[in-house]
Amino acid sequence: MKKTIFFLFLFTVILSCRNDESQEHEIHKIPLELKVERFDQLFGEVNADNLTKLKKDYPFMFSMKYSDSFWLAKTKDTVQIKLLQEVSKVFPDMKEQEGEIKSLFQHIKFYFPEFKSPRVITTTSFVDYRNRIIVTDTITLISVDTYLGSDHEFYQGIQKYIRQDFNKNHIAVDLASEYSKKYIFQGQNKTLLDEMIYFGKQLYFEDKVIPFKTEAERIGYTEAQLDWAMANESYVWRYFVERELLFSTDSKLPGRFINPAPFSKFYLEEIDSQSPGRLGQYMGWQIVRAYMENNDVTLRDMLLASPEEIFNNSKFKPRK
Repeated sequence: MKKTIFFLFLFTVILSCRNDESQEHEIHKIPLELKVERFDQLFGEVNADNLTKLKKDYPFMFSMKYSDSFWLAKTKDTVQIKLLQEVSKVFPDMKEQEGEIKSLFQHIKFYFPEFKSPRVITTTSFVDYRNRIIVTDTITLISVDTYLGSDHEFYQGIQKYIRQDFNKNHIAVDLASEYSKKYIFQGQNKTLLDEMIYFGKQLYFEDKVIPFKTEAERIGYTEAQLDWAMANESYVWRYFVERELLFSTDSKLPGRFINPAPFSKFYLEEIDSQSPGRLGQYMGWQIVRAYMENNDVTLRDMLLASPEEIFNNSKFKPRK
């Protein structure tokens, strides 16, 4: 009997893998043209003779309130020059990132056929890491000076947990995260569970559109941090349930378990010092995954579903 159950399980896994491979093959056949435009390089080469043409090609990159002399002076700014030098070292070209972004867009188009690929443009922003990616319907801007490597000298004044993913491998992840916001609908988040489900939706969206990234990369953890979250999933869940935090509207809870932080705040020294931040996001991710596994629901419908619908029908059970 045990052998029969094992072989049935093995057959199911093999069949699932084959279906996934077939789907990925279909996704990669979706026609999509993409060329990352290096505005950062073009601006670094600008002079009085070609500035007018650059402004014509990229009018949205130039504020009308500044004169040509301002832009020409900016190209000679020592900080700007240093930024461009460092960017050119890390990004002599964008071939690898271009391939990942194209795959991301193909996956989005597979699930949302109405999606239209935007212009993708790289720029520098004087390390404005709070606006690393800007997404509109027609244009996507990537501040490449915020992806030079977490230990780069430009980031030394930024807390380690914030700059942990300031590397070029995270560009596709940040893009996926920003695009998820265009498809997620959820009312105002009032409870901790609302917040958990919102970010669970976001991370599940990443599961589907950037399967070529690891789980740790998708959530922005190190492998060790992800291992800790998985090993302590049952404890974290029990903590939330026993203290009746899921439906609490305490405004301090997002700061403890949702927002970026060096660790999650259980107010237990032996746990806090070891835990990664944003464990509420991680738990929401597992709830959404359980919901999708136990219900016949499309990605689009899940992104529109209420937190109550997802939680009540998830049949979620934490790892032990």
